[in-house]
Formats: sequence, structure tokens, C-alpha cells
Amino acid sequence: MPKLIVETRDGQERVLEGEIGLSVMEVIREGGIDEVLALCGGNCSCATCHVHVDPAFVGLLKPMSEDENDLLDSTSDRDETSRLSCQIQFGPALDGMRVRIAAED
Repeated sequence: MPKLIVETRDGQERVLEGEIGLSVMEVIREGGIDEVLALCGGNCSCATCHVHVDPAFVGLLKPMSEDENDLLDSTSDRDETSRLSCQIQFGPALDGMRVRIAAED
């Protein structure tokens, strides 16, 4: 299974095995990391699953939707690597991707 490397808010690094087809949000939550609230359940209607993606992987992701972009604009920790983890489908092409959980708003 592909691996996802997650840096928590306190700087701890966890390596998770991700099931192909799940979103990055689901991989993080199933891996036992509770910092990603995902209050909307992955419906792209909140920004509580905000992560920063390793720049080496940003180009491999599907383009951001207008809704995702608008939600990220409402966060205080947005940068050029910001994405909503519910909008990133995990799979073999993302094996070894590193994400950092964004600061809580």
C-alpha cells in the first residue's frame, strides 16, 4: 500500500499506509490522527481538513476547484501548498507524499 507521511501540529511525523481510493483526509483519520476535524465529512464545505502538501507533490494533484479555493481563502494559515485533504484522492502516484496539518483556525 502507498504511504502517506503526516506531520502533526506539534511536529511529530507519522507514516501511514493509505488505502487506494480514499481521500487523504480519510487516510489521516483512519491512521488515528484526530487533528483533522473534517466537520463536513469530506464534502468540501468547511476547511477543517486543511493541510500543506510537500511542494514536490503539488503538481501531481488535480487542480483545485473554485469551492476549495474559496474555503481556503477563509483560513489564516493558507499558503501556495494549501489544500483540503478531503479533495485529494490517495493512490500509488502519491506514495511517499508528505503533508503537514495546518494550524487550527
